[in-house]
Amino acid sequence: MKANYGYLDGSGEYFITIDTDLCIECTHRACVEACPEGMFEIITDDYDDEVAAIKEEHRKKVKYDCGACKPTTDRPPLPCVVACPPGAITHSW
Repeated sequence: MKANYGYLDGSGEYFITIDTDLCIECTHRACVEACPEGMFEIITDDYDDEVAAIKEEHRKKVKYDCGACKPTTDRPPLPCVVACPPGAITHSW
């Protein structure tokens, strides 16, 4: 299952997607530590699996909270994506 955290407004779609089927396989949980804004947390989902999620207080402002990692030019790889060995994390913008 893919969990989408973020929002859609007049300027675009801003979602962080976590593929929970891939996330379940990860034992490192490095995304939690990799995010400089502390946006990630580990939760127990509806199927009693531990998976990453975006904290509630960040969900309606992911574009802004991810801003430090997303310069407009010469964008380096995103820390949360790099820290995720199974490749479960993607960004829509």
